[in-house]
Amino acid sequence: FLLCMQVMTLIQKLPVPVIAKVNGLATAAGCQLVASCDIAVASEKSQFATPGVNIGLFCSTPAVALGRSLPRKVALEMLFTGEPLSAQEALMHGLVSKVVPEDKLEEETMKISHKICKSSKSILALGKATFYRQMTQDLDTAYKMTTQVMVDNLTLRDGQEGIEAFIQKRKPVWSH
Repeated sequence: FLLCMQVMTLIQKLPVPVIAKVNGLATAAGCQLVASCDIAVASEKSQFATPGVNIGLFCSTPAVALGRSLPRKVALEMLFTGEPLSAQEALMHGLVSKVVPEDKLEEETMKISHKICKSSKSILALGKATFYRQMTQDLDTAYKMTTQVMVDNLTLRDGQEGIEAFIQKRKPVWSH
């Protein structure tokens, strides 16, 4: 369980977005992994469950990620019953970001990753770290912190390049 916890917490600390691609049943730690990723794309046939309660092992560690990704009552119903969510239910409640036909899963996942790869690595890393940091703060503190991050962002090489490229109506040339 310790190794699993370390992997799940590492995902948010990585400087790059982590995308889950799901094509089937994601249960327990698999469901936790999907909930921990930054983006999740699932095929229409995918399902998500925490069935541990049915064998006498409550999914306590998956509950951490699910409780932060789903509305409380949806997460608790999953945890208390072990019943799976369909891909569409997972999308409706925010566990996944997109549901596609199975034959489009790879294409859609790669489309998202290629779009991300066109952005500045340093700006993505800054944005991801800031997003997760502000999520634990109260509203006023989060706005103060993110306002300062935006000002600091303007002083970064890629921040300046992006603004110049926008003004000059050209594609930016990132430093990576």
